[in-house]
Amino acid sequence: MINGIINIYKEKGFTSFDVVAKMRGIFHQKKIGHTGTLDPDAEGVLPVCLGKATKVCDLLTDTDKEYRAVLLLGKDTDTQDISGKVLKESTVEVEKIEVEEAIKSFVGDYAQIPPMYSALKVNGQKLVDLARKGIEVERKPRNVVINYIKIEKIELPRVVMTVGCSKGTYIRTLCKDIGDKLGCFGCMEELVRTQAAGFKLNNAIKLTDLEELVAKDEYKKYIVPIDSVLGDFPKLQTNKESQKFVCNGNKLSQNNLQKSEVVFKGDTSYRVYDFENNFIGIYKYIEEDEILKPVKLFFL
Repeated sequence: MINGIINIYKEKGFTSFDVVAKMRGIFHQKKIGHTGTLDPDAEGVLPVCLGKATKVCDLLTDTDKEYRAVLLLGKDTDTQDISGKVLKESTVEVEKIEVEEAIKSFVGDYAQIPPMYSALKVNGQKLVDLARKGIEVERKPRNVVINYIKIEKIELPRVVMTVGCSKGTYIRTLCKDIGDKLGCFGCMEELVRTQAAGFKLNNAIKLTDLEELVAKDEYKKYIVPIDSVLGDFPKLQTNKESQKFVCNGNKLSQNNLQKSEVVFKGDTSYRVYDFENNFIGIYKYIEEDEILKPVKLFFL
């Protein structure tokens, strides 16, 4: 079984699940998962976890993302992007400075109402399934964070912009909200995810290219080790005498560790290696017991 993460370039027309299904066929293994849904019409970075790396799917999904989007002013659609049914149209009679000010006003904390055409569930039902039946339900605003918006080009009625945001942010909803603020409607025309979980667009690989490399057995350079995406977690290494404890998945005390300059803090997660520097897993420090409790183990 192959263990690691591959930075896939998801192309238009594929769902994130399609990518996973295709990769299961390429690698002939079932244990594969993606790290954050991209709409079929969107493209770009989609980190895919293989084997033991599927244990970190949730950690990678929770990270900030970056997108390059084309906002089309003057149209309001049911899906909030250009693929949907046009509900309202308006002439775009705003100045560039007004557009800039409206866009910049969304930087920071932002209470965003999720779109009906989304995979979120209400009372056990996906919003998208209800939307397809013509049913609209009330959605509570969710707090997201827009870290930055870089306006690359304004050629009205279109605006090209790069958005850095927190997990759970819908860029098409942001486009709609900008249009509403300007009083002329708006929807998303194009979307490319340029960064996710530290992975960038310039080193993402398309499925067709990956399939060719696997056939030639030349794909391994695209497999990223599991621990390489956990750099924010301080590193700890166990001593040789504690190898039995480590292999049994036991809790660890400071006596099981090699000397370290790390100052332990409550509720802090660490990446732990054995005495030969093999990655073992993620442990959490329990301050009241002064022990490290295993959270995710990768050697089993």
